[in-house]
Amino acid sequence: MRFRKIFLVDDDPDDRGILIDALQQLDARQDITYAENGVKALDMLGRHAATNNLPCLIVLDLNMPKLTGTQILERLKADERFKDIPVIIYSTSVNALEKDKCMKLGAHSYVTKPISFAQSIETARQFLDLCEVKVH
Repeated sequence: MRFRKIFLVDDDPDDRGILIDALQQLDARQDITYAENGVKALDMLGRHAATNNLPCLIVLDLNMPKLTGTQILERLKADERFKDIPVIIYSTSVNALEKDKCMKLGAHSYVTKPISFAQSIETARQFLDLCEVKVH
């Protein structure tokens, strides 16, 4: 049996929909929850922590209203409840300075958003593989 719960933070409904569709192609749609902005994301994660129901992976867009992805990443890595959850930055930006900053802040990796649905499925597969845990 496998447990996989991915938490996506992205303000773009099209980008969320593409990733959710890609996960559905891999029979994993039920394994994703999302927030449209950083404030909502931190609130939801706090509620998940209170019920011991944290995700195994956080996928975080950079360019969002209210709190940027970088600000959210800083807060996650400074919080004992969330600091050990891998965070993948998932952005259209290919800015090397931004990528370097995110990696220094503790991001697991930096993934540029795919440009085709086939690439989206492969990216979704990588996300699932990263957070897969075998339960005996």
